[in-house]
Amino acid sequence: MKSTAVIALALLLAACGGGQHQDLKEELKKLTADLRGRVDPLPVVKPYQPVPYTSIDLPDPFGPAKIELVTRKTGAGAGTRPDMNRAREPLEAFPLESLKMVGVLERNKQFQALVRADSSIYRVKAGNYMGQNFGLVTGVTENQIKVRELIQDADGDWAERVSALQLQEAEVKK
Repeated sequence: MKSTAVIALALLLAACGGGQHQDLKEELKKLTADLRGRVDPLPVVKPYQPVPYTSIDLPDPFGPAKIELVTRKTGAGAGTRPDMNRAREPLEAFPLESLKMVGVLERNKQFQALVRADSSIYRVKAGNYMGQNFGLVTGVTENQIKVRELIQDADGDWAERVSALQLQEAEVKK
């Protein structure tokens, strides 16, 4: 009984492997007979040749010596420069763009502005400093704070830039 089942199974498998798609297989064999894969050769790698550093005696462009050379070149009295020995004020820790003028106070006929930095409110008047570019408050009006900043260019020279903070409109909540 077992041998009959094995013979029947072998006949069934032989019938499945017939030449059902033989014409497709021959056509595919003809079309791919002359196709051969072609791989380009690897590029030639040039050996590493170190470049000697010849600027060892020149000053480091990123070091403090560059600033010292610029100061010597421009002279002690040349142009406007910030006072580096002055004590920093709290609003100098924030970029000028992040500060918001939220109110104005008038005291002795002189305006003082209320400035928000993060979650704190600071009182600012003419003569105070704010912003990270040595910004000196030159005037406070009812709707703006005028600031004169000192910016250092690539040559080490200091240039003035005038900016203003406008009073921010209060949001009305309903």
